[in-house]
Amino acid sequence: MSLQSIFDAVVLGIVEGVTEFLPVSSTAHLLLSTELLGIGGGLDKAFWDTFNVLIQLGAILAVVVVYFGRLWGVVLALPSDPDARRFVLSVLVAFVPSAIVGLLLHDFIKTVLFNSPVLICVVLIVGGVVLAALDRYDVHPVNRDAMRFPLWVALVIGLFQCLAIVPGVSRSGATIAGALLVKCDKRAAAEFSFFLAIPTMLGAFVLDFYQNRSVLSGDDMGIILIGFVVSFVAALIVVRTFVDFVARHGFLPFAWWRIIVGVAGLIGLWAFG
Repeated sequence: MSLQSIFDAVVLGIVEGVTEFLPVSSTAHLLLSTELLGIGGGLDKAFWDTFNVLIQLGAILAVVVVYFGRLWGVVLALPSDPDARRFVLSVLVAFVPSAIVGLLLHDFIKTVLFNSPVLICVVLIVGGVVLAALDRYDVHPVNRDAMRFPLWVALVIGLFQCLAIVPGVSRSGATIAGALLVKCDKRAAAEFSFFLAIPTMLGAFVLDFYQNRSVLSGDDMGIILIGFVVSFVAALIVVRTFVDFVARHGFLPFAWWRIIVGVAGLIGLWAFG
């Protein structure tokens, strides 16, 4: 484990933790960081692609920690409370579409879409424009509690999450956009996106770890652990502050962030190849 590899793991862990739950696409930021900054640390690109997926587990843990009280309350109430069972079912209904798409297209996503930095930059820009338009959309919300969404609302959000197979779309951005279009308020949309991230990202972690278990060495696991811890700490800060920020300022700052990063990425790719 070289110092350069440790440094790379810390940088990517920060990028993952900061961007995972923001509607700016953590995958795009990770891939562009790897591409434009030349992050590699002597290990091949295949490892770092896997690393970027596996350290998402740290971000998942941050959601569990922040919402532990509410989630544990749901677990305890499952045998007797229909609302608790409906909440769990709504998350599962939203999770299933992306799980199916992810299983069917996993190899295509990793070998083709993950290796298209120009596509990623363009999608970031387009997504920023869409997010800015949605931020001005007069929602008139009728769904204000993320733990009481109707099942059809959860399904729509889950279908929107499928768009996130394209790096740059943003899983959280797609789910929040879907929620806004079916009249969920911004705070509830953000919180449901957090809850949906738990099975979605855990599933991606398990699949990627299983498929790459034979090529990961003990040294690799040490680097992944560093990225995991850094990702957890960064995501913990974001999850604690994001919902209140959105309630006050909306999504326009993130729309501009996407556009600026996408344009900067295209300029960097053009300038440095």
